[in-house]
Amino acid sequence: MEQLTQFAPFLLMFVVIYFFMIRPQQKKAKQEKEFETALKVGDKIITKSGLHGKVSELADTTVVIETMSGKLKMERSAISMEMSATLAKK
Repeated sequence: MEQLTQFAPFLLMFVVIYFFMIRPQQKKAKQEKEFETALKVGDKIITKSGLHGKVSELADTTVVIETMSGKLKMERSAISMEMSATLAKK
């Protein structure tokens, strides 16, 4: 019993860290993956580096976007879920 009370603060600390740090990161990673797979031709997007464009071609891991200066090929993971969502609301 004494060992359990000694170990309880560490267990409680792990539970708190899990629910406030680890779980939200896993949830966000899952949402970003779903966003990447849900992209379709014609979607207006913003990349993580701030480039604005429109999806013109899709591949498994890459996407070709059309910008004012031409077409760019980049990884799907380079597209910002948050910034693209705000663009879609406008």
